[in-house]
Amino acid sequence: MAFTLEDLPIRDDLRGLSPYGAPQKHVRVQLNVNENTHPVPDDVAQDIVESIRVALQTVNRYPDREFTALRESLAAYLGHDLRAEQIWAANGSNEVIQQLLQAFGGPGRSVLGFPPTYSMHSIIAAGTGSRWIAAERDDAFRISPETAVAAVREHQPDLVFLCGPNNPTGTPLDLATIQAVYDATDGIVMVDEAYAEFMPIGQPSAITLLPGRERLVVSRTMSKAFAFAGARVGYLAAHPAVIDALRLVRLPYHLSALTQAAAVAALRHAPEMLAMVDDIRGQRDRMVTELRAMGYAPYETWSNFVLFGGVADPNAAFESLLEEDVIVRDLGIPNHLRVSAGTESETTAFLDAMRRVAAEQPPVRVGA
Repeated sequence: MAFTLEDLPIRDDLRGLSPYGAPQKHVRVQLNVNENTHPVPDDVAQDIVESIRVALQTVNRYPDREFTALRESLAAYLGHDLRAEQIWAANGSNEVIQQLLQAFGGPGRSVLGFPPTYSMHSIIAAGTGSRWIAAERDDAFRISPETAVAAVREHQPDLVFLCGPNNPTGTPLDLATIQAVYDATDGIVMVDEAYAEFMPIGQPSAITLLPGRERLVVSRTMSKAFAFAGARVGYLAAHPAVIDALRLVRLPYHLSALTQAAAVAALRHAPEMLAMVDDIRGQRDRMVTELRAMGYAPYETWSNFVLFGGVADPNAAFESLLEEDVIVRDLGIPNHLRVSAGTESETTAFLDAMRRVAAEQPPVRVGA
């Protein structure tokens, strides 16, 4: 009999769990993991490469442990009078969240979330020995202040994780809900804003709520709007005391000199890097319009993806799309699929394939 994971002396609370994993299939149109499918502009890429070349000249030395230049660059990018000492960064927002849970969660402590939400929230909670508590959402995957506060009062968590815009649904998160949750708890409130740049222009971020709220944390990433998923750079904004807590659990020199150099260079070109966001919003809205015309039920989305209901057989639809060299995401939500907004040609390929799916498997009237 083959030796398996279950034969190892793994922690009891990790037995039976599954690791995070979206299908990694190499197809022509990859719209399943909410990447920014636009490449980094050539002139920006050249500047990043030059910055990495310079960093390589001193790579025999440890990097700046406090990644000062990167924190200053991120603070300038976010604005709102944020200072470098209010910024923290790590290898993707997942590591930022892990460090947050290492500092404020752990055995005997709990984290409240509102599924369906980013699946790594519960996975990281399990990995840090924190108890994950799942609360329910309102209709159409929204969360009202009343619903959120009721869950906080019932469970008394040590941390509350909110996601806005929410992944995997794309639905907005009202600032009033964040304020109500903060006022209802003495614990840490983390708002995951991985898709903030795709919100409607002028829509305020949770960052505007930071003044006077020392336990509020706003997490961001460079993976999406900055097309920097492969570079692995996530960050958060919070009170300096929260940053001090994260220093207690981070590994020494956790951000390489090459990562720091690449991220600082990318931030120098923020307007150019973000110029593609408008195009992505346009393709997202195009998908919403055309999926609705096909008879599906897409949800309101402030992200770079669309969750749509009315899919008669999500697995069959997924496989049909895959046969046409298009991959989307089957999240296990009955009668739903999720698709990332790609380039114009990628969006066209998906919509053309989806029309053929609709002809073979007519949409059903469920969902939004």
